[in-house]
Amino acid sequence: MFFRGRFRFHNSMNPDFSRTSRAQDTVGFHIADYRAVLSDLDGVITQTARLHAAAWKRLFDDYLKEIGVRTGSTFRAFDLDDDYRLHLDGKPRHEGVRDFLKSRGLSLPLGSPTDGPDRETLYGMGNKKDGYFEAELRETGVTVYQGTVEFLRIAKQAGLKLAVVSSSHHCAGIVATVGLTSLFEARVDGHDIDRLHLPGKPAPDAFLEGARRLAVEPQRAIVIEDALAGVRAGHAGGFGLVIGVNRRNQAAALREHGADVVVADLAELLPHPSESSSHPQR
Repeated sequence: MFFRGRFRFHNSMNPDFSRTSRAQDTVGFHIADYRAVLSDLDGVITQTARLHAAAWKRLFDDYLKEIGVRTGSTFRAFDLDDDYRLHLDGKPRHEGVRDFLKSRGLSLPLGSPTDGPDRETLYGMGNKKDGYFEAELRETGVTVYQGTVEFLRIAKQAGLKLAVVSSSHHCAGIVATVGLTSLFEARVDGHDIDRLHLPGKPAPDAFLEGARRLAVEPQRAIVIEDALAGVRAGHAGGFGLVIGVNRRNQAAALREHGADVVVADLAELLPHPSESSSHPQR
């Protein structure tokens, strides 16, 4: 099966991809050249990234106001766009807290994963944010990106193995809520990252663990991510193709961080019926 789309290659990566003649900068790839797809969850499969961003803003705006009162410093609000995508998106909670606070010249002790939301530690702050996220989730529910779901289903029908790889501790529950549990052969989530002591994205370890669970070599697998840290992880892990999903007007940055393909939605890569029939599954 042949997938289409506008691609940007890095030097000699993916030399076997086929080029189409329909548009000057359009190339395609045969899904049968790969054995697996490893996809992020929030912002790729489900429309939950905005809930995470809103929870982070609530947490940090409250905290920064408190710091201003303590120190007399000027309050500067958390930016839902830049602060979220640059410091938090795709990372384990405590690492995101660390990186955002560092950007504001602040720091906190690491603490323990069991720290309650009242503890002023990296883990405590992260756990407090998690409570805000759960409240948002209960109020709004979960919606999927249909283009991604269709892409994954076509890949599975073509014989590829699928894994969802996410730093979220809610991954299993969210996937179950939207009825996609049976779509995936493997899952690596925040609980696995904690248990296995894996470094978070942009380190590639979570994706490499997903590939190991699928028994697939990274160069024969596709990574799908919307976060800058996520595409960096896919690139660093030596995966055969890294698809960046541009949900936040950051197409150039996704390419710079390692995406081979950048699309606004996975629906852009779905094959036309004529392409499916002219390029049979191998």
